[in-house]
Amino acid sequence: MTDTPCRLYLITPPRLDADAFADTLAAALDAGDVACVQLRLKDADDDTVCHAVDVLRPVVQDRDVAFLLNDRPDLATQTGCDGVHVGQDDTPYAEARRLVGPDAIVGVTCHASRHLAMEAAENGADYVALGAFFPTATKTPKARAEPEILDWWSALMTVPCVAIGGITVDNCRPLVEAGTDFLAMAAGVWDHAQGPAAAVKAFNEVIARCRS
Repeated sequence: MTDTPCRLYLITPPRLDADAFADTLAAALDAGDVACVQLRLKDADDDTVCHAVDVLRPVVQDRDVAFLLNDRPDLATQTGCDGVHVGQDDTPYAEARRLVGPDAIVGVTCHASRHLAMEAAENGADYVALGAFFPTATKTPKARAEPEILDWWSALMTVPCVAIGGITVDNCRPLVEAGTDFLAMAAGVWDHAQGPAAAVKAFNEVIARCRS
C-alpha cells in the first residue's frame, strides 16, 4: 500500500458536443476529487477547439480544477487554459514551454520509456505520463507499461507521474499501490456503466481504500 496522494486526471472523449457535454462534465467533477481535465480533440479544427475551451474551461476552473489542452500550446495560451499536454510526436517540450510561459502546466507523454521520462523531468516538465498499462480503444498505444515503472519513478523522482491507458475502476488499484500520482482516464469515466459521476466516486473510493 502507498500513502502517496493519488488524484484523478480526466481526459475528454475524442469527439464531443461541448455545449451538451458541459453538464456531464460538471456532474463528474461534483462527484468527487478531480485534479485535472484535459481537453483532447485531436481531429477538430481550431474554431471547434476554441469553442470547446470557451464552454468547458469555466466549468472546470470554477471548481478549482486545472484545465489543460492537448497538443496546442498556442491555443492554450490564447484561450486561458492552465497549461498543455504534449506527446512525443507533438510540439516539443521546449517550444510548448516557451509558448505557455513558466507558470503554466506542461505535461509530457513518455510511453513506457524511463529515458524519455527522466529527460522530460530534467527539462522541466510538470508531470510525465506513463503507459499504456491496459488495452485501450481511445487511441493506439505505442507501448505497454507495467506497474513496476510507477514504483521505480515514485521512489526516485519528485516530478509527478500520471498513469494512463485503459484504466478502469476494476483494474486501477495496482497502479495506485505502485505510487502513481494521478490516474488518467477517458472511457473509464465517460463509458462507465453507471455514468461518469458514479465512476469518479468509485475511483476515489478505490484510492481511499489503498490509503487505509
